[in-house]
Amino acid sequence: MPRRAWIIGEYAVAQEIEATQTGVGSAFPTPSIALFLGLQILDVFTTLIGLRLGAQEGSSFIGHLLQSGPLTGLIISKILAAGLAAFAVFLNRKRVLVFLNIWFAAVVVWNAIAIIRQAVG
Repeated sequence: MPRRAWIIGEYAVAQEIEATQTGVGSAFPTPSIALFLGLQILDVFTTLIGLRLGAQEGSSFIGHLLQSGPLTGLIISKILAAGLAAFAVFLNRKRVLVFLNIWFAAVVVWNAIAIIRQAVG
């Protein structure tokens, strides 16, 4: 009987390790490269629309990049963001990609609010 309990216990530990590695049962969200790319595209479009309507760039770093032209500055910023995300994936730092997705989702929402404010006011 103890041998069977040990095997079952070993199986349960193996399942727990597998669940931890795959993110199953984890409270932390799974990182998504597709979501990251989608948010980058939305950020470019919402930023360009906002700038066209008269909104100002909130980030001084991105504002400096935009001096070379709106599209050029945004492309440079997206290359930097993609490089950061690729580096995080390369280092297996999944939480960094999740953080970046949350950050860029907030940026897109911020841009949408700026667009609405410019359109209404």
